Amino acid sequence: MKYKRTLVWFRNDLRLHDNVALFSAIEKSEEIIPVYCFDPRQFRILDLGFPKTGSHQSEFLIQAVDNLRKNLQELGSNLLILNGRPEDLIPEITKEYQIDAVYFSEEVTSEEIAVEKALESSLWKIGIEAITFWQSTLFHLDDLPFPINQTPEVFTQFRKECEKFSEVRKPLSAPEVVNSPKINWGDFPDLSSYGIGKVPVSLRAVMEFKGGEDAGMARIDSYFWEKDCLKTYKETRNGLLGADYSSKFSPWLALGCISPRFIFEEVKKYESERKKNQSTYWMIFELIWRDYFRFIAKKHGRKIFLVSGIKDNVDNWVRNEQLFWKWAEGKTGIPFIDANMRELNETGFMSNRGRQNVASFLVNDLNIDWRWGAAYFESQLIDYDVCSNWGNWMYVAGVGNDPRENRYFNILKQANNYDRKGDYIRQWIPELQAIPGYDIHQPFELSTKQLKEYKISLGGTYPHPMVKIPKF
Repeated sequence: MKYKRTLVWFRNDLRLHDNVALFSAIEKSEEIIPVYCFDPRQFRILDLGFPKTGSHQSEFLIQAVDNLRKNLQELGSNLLILNGRPEDLIPEITKEYQIDAVYFSEEVTSEEIAVEKALESSLWKIGIEAITFWQSTLFHLDDLPFPINQTPEVFTQFRKECEKFSEVRKPLSAPEVVNSPKINWGDFPDLSSYGIGKVPVSLRAVMEFKGGEDAGMARIDSYFWEKDCLKTYKETRNGLLGADYSSKFSPWLALGCISPRFIFEEVKKYESERKKNQSTYWMIFELIWRDYFRFIAKKHGRKIFLVSGIKDNVDNWVRNEQLFWKWAEGKTGIPFIDANMRELNETGFMSNRGRQNVASFLVNDLNIDWRWGAAYFESQLIDYDVCSNWGNWMYVAGVGNDPRENRYFNILKQANNYDRKGDYIRQWIPELQAIPGYDIHQPFELSTKQLKEYKISLGGTYPHPMVKIPKF
């Protein structure tokens, strides 16, 4: 059966390549109306006083949607951009333009599922078919070697079974043309009511992140092929400074501007044309971690957002907003924590190493409710991915899938391992830059005379430490 007209609702799949919903709609329809919806619920202010989607992430999203619109226009189509609740607006669009079916990507977490169900219910009432597609992961849901309710709780088992029994599907090419009717596509909606403002460019950022499929593809090309960084990825991925210590693909993966299957294919191509080693495998290894958290989220549902996590742990967390905001603003008095939080706030990005340390500090040293940290990351990170974010926070907080009981990071040991000379601290905490070498990580260990010599006043130019950090 061929539809006359299909609406393709873009969500976290803002790309033309390897887009199963779009590909299927083109295959089975005479005309396509692509739609994106800015949902006001995604920009609401949370109880702690910050927006659910902060300014860095908002700007990246707007750029990605705009790039999708441009790319669709080049294929003879366009993007109808709506401002409101999808379950309210999409049924109206289907009636207005005599649409036969609505295609969209399936999500796995509670808020997104609630929207899907509400939309499907509204469409059913007016006789419109809603068809969903799985396309956010490396391994397809239907290709897993176990039912979703038997997804292994330990990552290593999950990885080994998937690697042994599952194949990664070939990515789909981008369409060459998208047939759309002549309608009033309108302009980009005014989003000022969401409090989205222009983000100042940070001169200290590791790199400029620009949203969209074009920028994501350019980053893959640069990292793999132009700079040849993939061959040393495993050795450099725990870095803190510079654009190329890690791939930085995560912001584009989070919004679906690039497909994990496309990255997988590029790795395989790199292995055949350049080099195959532990680093090339490790890139795939990290994509499998991303899959793992998504399938765990699908298995456990709302539990990944509960204070008890998926382990049903007792709630013994502290909820002290004053302590939380010192952490969030990078004013803990622990340089390695403060530098990472300041980078996050100024740029919307933080290294993987930094994320593990600041999360450990919040939950293990301050005993603050881990969900507060997860929510703050959700607001600030340009690469926010609901499953990976909440899965990783559960992991560090000891309420998730970690087989180890205590995932504590010794901050000073970590600082010594990854920033021994203190260059990262000097980048983000200029008031401490006069302190030489590793001592910059522990100004609280210096004498009053030394601090005076460096023109530093604890409690004045830089805070006293919130807690006593164990030495290593």
